[in-house]
Amino acid sequence: MRLLIVCLSVALAALQFKLWVSDDSVREVWALQAEVDAQTAENAALAERNSALEAEVVDLKQGVDAAEERARSELGMVKRDETFYQILPPHSSAK
Repeated sequence: MRLLIVCLSVALAALQFKLWVSDDSVREVWALQAEVDAQTAENAALAERNSALEAEVVDLKQGVDAAEERARSELGMVKRDETFYQILPPHSSAK
């Protein structure tokens, strides 16, 4: 009976060692799960950015207003019969 208990104890110790220390250990599974969670979060952020870009592309393709707004803000477009006023900040006295 003692021999059976010793054999089972050795087998249990060997299996525990393999479970916690080997290449396919529980720690490795936890590390891989953390990587999967990080990648999932990154994918969600990128999907949200892609949706925003897709909406902007659709808006630019279908509407003239979006293109005009971009041209006004980025390129300084002024329509005919419009007057452009530029307000400069006051000069600070240099010492």
